[in-house]
Formats: sequence, C-alpha cells, structure tokens
Amino acid sequence: MRPEFLHIETPLIESVPLSAGVQGNVWLKMEALQPSGSFKLRGIGYACQEYLREGAKRFISSSGGNAGIAVAYAGRKLGMPVIVVVPETTSQQALEVLRQEEAQVKIHGRIWQEAHTYAVQLSEESNAVYLHPFDNPLIWTGHATLIDEVRQSGIVPDVVVLSVGGGGLLCGIIEGLRRNDMAHVPILAVETEGADSLAASLRAGQHVEIEDIKSIATSLGAKKVASAAYEWCYRHEVASHVVSDREAVTACLRFSQDHRLLVEPACGASLAALYEEADFLSGKQNILAIVCGGVGVTISQLEQWERALNDKSLG
Repeated sequence: MRPEFLHIETPLIESVPLSAGVQGNVWLKMEALQPSGSFKLRGIGYACQEYLREGAKRFISSSGGNAGIAVAYAGRKLGMPVIVVVPETTSQQALEVLRQEEAQVKIHGRIWQEAHTYAVQLSEESNAVYLHPFDNPLIWTGHATLIDEVRQSGIVPDVVVLSVGGGGLLCGIIEGLRRNDMAHVPILAVETEGADSLAASLRAGQHVEIEDIKSIATSLGAKKVASAAYEWCYRHEVASHVVSDREAVTACLRFSQDHRLLVEPACGASLAALYEEADFLSGKQNILAIVCGGVGVTISQLEQWERALNDKSLG
C-alpha cells in the first residue's frame, strides 16, 4: 500500500518533439503537475511531516518561489502556521500563490541569501522549525521518491537531465538512483549563466560561492550549492552544462507549445539542454528529464523576457 504523502505520483510521458531533436527517447517526469507546482513538494512535504511527528508547532521558510510555496502548501494541509521570507526579486505571481496558501509573507533582502539569514533568525526567536529550501537530508529523501516511481514504470534511463539551483534535486535524484540499483546512471546537471554555482565550483576544483546572481532564473539563485551536491560530483557521474537565459526562456516557450504546460526559466534550463542537444546526450537512448515546474511565471512574462533578451543579443 502506498504511504500517505503530500505529493502526488506524477505522469511519466514520452516526448515526441524532444525525442526527435536528440535522436533518442525522451521521458518527461511531469513534476510541474504537483499540487504546489513543482518537485519541491516531494522533499519539503516529507520533511514537514517528519517534523510534525517530532512535535513542530510552526514552519518558517526562505524562498522566492517554489520551496516557499511547497512549505505553505504543506503547512495548510497539515494545519500548521507558516511564515515565508522572500527576497525583493520575488514575482507577484509567486507572492499571490503564497498568500492563497495562507502563508504569512515577509519580504526581506535583495537576494535569497539575505532572506535565508533573516528566516533562520526568526525561527530561532520563535522556536519554529526552519525548512531550508535545498540543504536538508530529509528533503533529499523525499525527492528520491521521484526515482522510485520511474523504477516502478520499468524504465531504466541512460541519463537523467535536471536543473540545479542549490542542489537539493541533484542530491535526491542520486539517492533515488542508488536505492533503486541505478547507481550507474549519469546525470546532466544544467544551470543558467549567472546562477551557475555548481559549474563554478567544478571549474575551481573546490566548493566556491559565486559573486552574485545575474540570471533571470531566480529560483536557481543560490550563490553556493549544498556541499553534499558538490561532493556527489566526485562520487557519481555528473556532467555540468550551462545555458543562457535566452536559451532557457526560449525552451519554456517551445515547451508550452509542444506540451501545453507552462514552466519557469529554472526548469527551462534543463529543457534547453534537450532542445539544443547538449553533447553529453549524444548516443543516449533513454533520456529521463525532470520537468521540475515552477509557478512564479506567466506566459506574458516569458514573452517579455524573450523580447528583452533578443534585443540585448542584437545590441
């Protein structure tokens, strides 16, 4: 019998348009269909349930989007009060969703790190449980359920394509692969230029922090990935790939036409690696792509970004 989770089992579908581009079979794990709009609900929902069992009375999160929305959703479903601290760059769309989920929203700082510091302080002052957006082993264990579902489908991929922000999804997918006898399956970890903290660390040969977030993919906006994510790159086959904001936005728009589903640029990053066929995918027959989702964007915002980025490239 399936354990009682807050997340749902999402569809795994074959993408004919993407398969044609890479000369292989592309399988899409449709995490954008989670009740909170992204894969974040898997790990955060699991962590919230564990903390509730331990006696938690309140949850606090720091996130300009998907993680905060996942905490807000989990809190509402579990009957727990939630405070979400967001940076000033948070979209109005995301703020509206947070309020719909009955979270108390506090705006603090220009970037996520500043919101994070303030949220940790609040949690210490109020004796609340702080839900880190990505750096928490409970969250990784929850994210690993995604691979459990893929395994049940009978598909063993030749590679997993995913977007990297702070590295929580990367950690969870590797945990899932290893507990399902798929430790041999490599990962293509995709970031956008200006939010490529994993790529920067791998280039430097040490765990480093990038100077600033200069990408519109703000939900990939961690200046430093989780240490576990960086360390996994030396214990599991992980290939780093970086795309431009323009490529990510174009991929979002193409995906909306191909699959009638709207995702944000953070998700578009990994889709761009498929539409443009990253070199690492050459010769791979079964490609699993995590459509991680994201609710902080509208089609008009994507089109506005596309125009601005096209004008910039011509200037």
